[in-house]
Amino acid sequence: MIPTTNDSSFQVSTDRTTLDVPMIYRFLSEQSTWAVGISRTVVERSIENSLCFGGYLDGRQVAFARVITDYATEAQLVDVFVVPEYRGRGYAKQLIRIVLEHPSLQRLRRFTLNTSDAHSLFARFGFAPPQRPDSVMERFSPNIYLS
Repeated sequence: MIPTTNDSSFQVSTDRTTLDVPMIYRFLSEQSTWAVGISRTVVERSIENSLCFGGYLDGRQVAFARVITDYATEAQLVDVFVVPEYRGRGYAKQLIRIVLEHPSLQRLRRFTLNTSDAHSLFARFGFAPPQRPDSVMERFSPNIYLS
């Protein structure tokens, strides 16, 4: 566990064996704005192939984030959430800070994320719109998990 500086009872771990996968799956598939309908199999595969961060209070997972990366040049921060009953206490800020300070994620050329409603939160950590939006392309299937 990595202790945080703001709330000593909030702990963050990258140990996948401590993740509450059923809770992560329920949140993503039922409550998120980006992955409603995602299957448990896809959630499990995404966890297996990412650097994951669980946020815990008294041993109970209340937050999650994962990073897709090659550990050398690029990373993408995804699936960042704090369960609703624990929001507004600064846990998301603590979690993001710990993610960005992780030793394996230093000196990357590009660190990206997508958000529809948390721009001001991520801006505090240096995230901004692309400097060259004309160079960014994507294949986007927003309703893929609903079919």
